[in-house]
Order: sequence, then C-alpha cells, then structure tokens
Amino acid sequence: MSEKANIATVQESIPDKGKDVPVTAPVVDIYENDEEILLHADMPGVEKDKLTVHIDNGTLDITGLRGMKRNGAPDWEEFGDIEYRRTFSVPQTIDIEKIDAELKNGVLELHLPKSEAAKPRLIEIKKAA
Repeated sequence: MSEKANIATVQESIPDKGKDVPVTAPVVDIYENDEEILLHADMPGVEKDKLTVHIDNGTLDITGLRGMKRNGAPDWEEFGDIEYRRTFSVPQTIDIEKIDAELKNGVLELHLPKSEAAKPRLIEIKKAA
C-alpha cells in the first residue's frame, strides 16, 4: 500500500465515554509532496490550549475541545460544546523531530516532513572505465 493511501486508512470509531460533550471527527485534507505530508484539519472554535497532537509508533492522534461561552439562560441551543477527534496511521518515514503544527482561524495545519532516506533522489550514472 502506498504511503499516500496509508495515512488516510485508519479512522477509529471512538467509543462514547458517557460525556455530555458530543464527539465528532474533524474534516481533513491531506496533501503529499516529495518533502512532506501536509494535513489540514477543520476545527472551528478550538483554542490552542484545548488542542493536542500526539504521534507515537505510526499513529497520529488529533484531539480538540470547543467550549462555548454562554451568556444567560438558553432559549434555544443548536451550537454548543464539541470534541473533535481523529486518528491516522502515518508512515514510519516521517521525521518526528521536525513535525510542525499551527492553528489559525480554526484550521490546524500539520507539517509531517519526510526523513532524508524517504525522499526521492536522482542517482548519478557513472561512465564505465
């Protein structure tokens, strides 16, 4: 299986732990080039301190909690607290030390750089003596 297909194959269903907060998977776009895998996760309303990105043994876990501030007694509520969770399988060729994450306007941008050994390279052909 190619690395491109491998990262998007694992999305575990998360069992309900009896919380009042509903759990949903964020919408994600994944791009790959020779240098890195780039992941965009849509997590509106999640603050940086309520977001965790964890990678271990080929598994990437993204979790974020959006808590809504309430002013007064609710007459009608359709938009409330929510927990975003998503799990991916990532190739072992990712350079874990160089992973970079940025949260901007409710979108998590995660750069997963490939290790030097995993990057494509041009092989020089030498002239026979």
